[in-house]
Amino acid sequence: MEAVVYSTFRNNLKDYMKKVNNEFEPLIVVNKNPDEDIVVLSKSEWDSIQETLRISQNKYLSDKIIEGLAQARAGQVEVHEIED
Repeated sequence: MEAVVYSTFRNNLKDYMKKVNNEFEPLIVVNKNPDEDIVVLSKSEWDSIQETLRISQNKYLSDKIIEGLAQARAGQVEVHEIED
C-alpha cells in the first residue's frame, strides 16, 4: 500500500483519486501527527469490504460458504452450463 504525505495528496488530489479508483489499491495519507493519518480507498472497494463484513456477521451465510468450500475441496462439485 502506497503512502503519501498530506500536502502532496492535497496538491495532487485529482490524480490520487484516479489512481485509487483505477488500481483498486488503498492509499495511506500521512500527517505530522500519526493519529491523524487516513486511508483513502475507492467506493467499490469500500462496498466490497462492507459486504464481506455483512456476510461474516451472518452466521447462516458464513456457514453456507464454509460448507461450500469444504465440498469444493472434497471434489463434490457439479459443472453446469450457463445459458444465455
